[in-house]
Amino acid sequence: MSGTEHDGRSVLVVYESAWGNTREIAEAIADGLGVGARAVAVADAPPLAEVEADLLVVGGPTHAFGMSRASTREDAHQRGGAQLQLGIREWMDAADSCRVPVATFDTHTRHPNLPGTASKAAARKLTALGCRLVAPPEKFWVNGAEGPLLDGETDRAREWGAKLGGALASSG
Repeated sequence: MSGTEHDGRSVLVVYESAWGNTREIAEAIADGLGVGARAVAVADAPPLAEVEADLLVVGGPTHAFGMSRASTREDAHQRGGAQLQLGIREWMDAADSCRVPVATFDTHTRHPNLPGTASKAAARKLTALGCRLVAPPEKFWVNGAEGPLLDGETDRAREWGAKLGGALASSG
């Protein structure tokens, strides 16, 4: 299974979201891509090793200075977030290689602006698996740990998706 096909292109946005903020950003990115992209929760995504796409975009929340772990997802659930068994970390860890162009993003608390980002950690993992990074990792801001997104972040995500879509269109 791959991303949604449009004009011969396949684009998939895979996300992890406990509070809905990362899902909202992923959907805005998919909308901005403008090539029939679809956003899918990591639990519903095909295994990374089976993804055949012209572009894969991967995103998740920043937990404890990087990608979530089972313990940080459980902490989020205890505070009222969705109960997630699988995160982007485990999804990527299950693959031994990846040969698709990729971009990464995360949602990150604005205050305090702590070090570390899920997007940079995901980019490192994906490039180590063989993916080609097509854009620098992107950070989208939330208010506190649970959100909501800061004003303008959904529009900024849509614009970033459009930029990725433009690069994809010009590469083919």
